[in-house]
Amino acid sequence: MNITVPGFRFAGVSCGIKRSKKRDLALIVSERPATAAAVFTTNRVKAAPVLTGMKRVRRGKIQAVVVNSGNANACTGKQGMRDAENMCRLVGARLGIDPNRVVPSSTGVIGVPLPMQKVIRGVGKAADVLSPDSFSLAATAILTTDRVPKTSMTACRLDGKKVVVAGMAKGAGMVAPRMATVLGYILTDAAVDPACLRDILSRTADRTFNAVTVDGDTSTNDTILFLANGVAGNRAVRKGGKDAKKLEKAVSKVMKDLALMLVADAEGGTKVAEILVEGARSPAEAKKVASAVANSNLVKTAFFGEDPNLGRIMAAVGYADVPLDPDKIDVSLGGVRVVRRGMALRETQSQAARIMRQRSYQVRINLRRGKQTASVWTSDLSTGYVRINSAYRT
Repeated sequence: MNITVPGFRFAGVSCGIKRSKKRDLALIVSERPATAAAVFTTNRVKAAPVLTGMKRVRRGKIQAVVVNSGNANACTGKQGMRDAENMCRLVGARLGIDPNRVVPSSTGVIGVPLPMQKVIRGVGKAADVLSPDSFSLAATAILTTDRVPKTSMTACRLDGKKVVVAGMAKGAGMVAPRMATVLGYILTDAAVDPACLRDILSRTADRTFNAVTVDGDTSTNDTILFLANGVAGNRAVRKGGKDAKKLEKAVSKVMKDLALMLVADAEGGTKVAEILVEGARSPAEAKKVASAVANSNLVKTAFFGEDPNLGRIMAAVGYADVPLDPDKIDVSLGGVRVVRRGMALRETQSQAARIMRQRSYQVRINLRRGKQTASVWTSDLSTGYVRINSAYRT
């Protein structure tokens, strides 16, 4: 699918940061300064481009994003901060825009200085080939251990105008609730009030990027950036209106698509499981239990082995630090009841095992405490994950 977003141009090139010579530098450029909102890693160790991006997004308007892959520019000290700032200056000078309206992102190996001569060449090369039709090339250039690019697009009508919402993301490992090694860029040609943009991104990120996990690790470089350039010509969307609801629905669709692609492309992953917890007293309580199950290495290895080991699921529910009565809990796998009132049902084990051979399925857990629900999507934990990460730098 060829994705275009009115008022945006893209590029994805190779500049030699990756030893593989694959594409490793991307540009996303708006024809005019765009209203911006972002969420960043919650890790206290933040990469230089994250710190730089946080400062720039607070100013409210962004016109370009420069992304390199293959090098995280994290744990690189003052030089790393200078390099992140220089990336913005390079883009600003090359495109004739304010460098304070450029956000840098980096992803890859931590603790290695950026090869700035390669970055300089890459920025020049990318600027020369910017095109409205190069969305997919940019989406490819931001990848690291990902097997496939992750993109999504939808459209809706706001104030009588057709508007586009599109997104690209990368991430396959170090993915956990609170994001992780996730870079994501959500773009729209709609005009959106800054407070509304921030509100939509915050709520939608919590239901999507913050509701997936691969390995429970949170990276130093996470960035989800939302840009709205207003080229569509609609009256600015404001909080509380019908158009805000329509826009949030479109953004949620794109971000959920991307978040589920992260789990499907998990390093070494062979399964995608939705952990749905219902019957909780609050959404936060439900999510806490779902996250405990989704992040359990024993549960994830059982998924890989296609083994309906219900003890592992029940144990994870029990240590989630949520008050509950174990004798009220029901668990179903793909619609097959495997635990009733806290007791494992031996007669359904073979049915459950057949379901676990599928590529994706749902684990449904009813706490019978209330009426609130939450979902977390997770992958299995395979020998492939160990192989990829044990040799990541070598």
